[in-house]
Amino acid sequence: MFALIAVIGKNRELGKDNQLIFEIPEDMRYFREKTMGHKVVMGRKTWESLPGKLDGRENIVVSRGGVSGADKVVRGLGDFLRENADTEEEILVIGGGMVYAEALPYARRLYLTEVDKEMPEADAYFPEFDSEQYNREIVGEGAEGDLSYKFVKYNKKEV
Repeated sequence: MFALIAVIGKNRELGKDNQLIFEIPEDMRYFREKTMGHKVVMGRKTWESLPGKLDGRENIVVSRGGVSGADKVVRGLGDFLRENADTEEEILVIGGGMVYAEALPYARRLYLTEVDKEMPEADAYFPEFDSEQYNREIVGEGAEGDLSYKFVKYNKKEV
């Protein structure tokens, strides 16, 4: 099962200049808790933005070129998504924007930290999705400085 995890602004803002636009310590803890022990899938730019390999997780990087330090490199996300579409194991997609967009149709769950703020300077966005296709559950909330946010779990409705 694929799940997408991200911290987003009011307009689905993700990042700027290959960095997260929101750096919230509580969100970082939430991210670590949700991804620990799982496979995490990311694009090359997301991989390069990390300070290093995410310990305790199998780091899978989508890249047509060479990537050093990853546990696995896949040349095309589409094939990986199709090959693993029926697995019951939760595989988490952690970015970036293009990888989220390609993986969204396969996702049965979204873990979104929804920040109540607009960031017009963003240059990367989470893809639009039809929230009516999901059951939305607020699993926590908090505030950090001038930011208020909610941890929201979206489970895709069975058809």
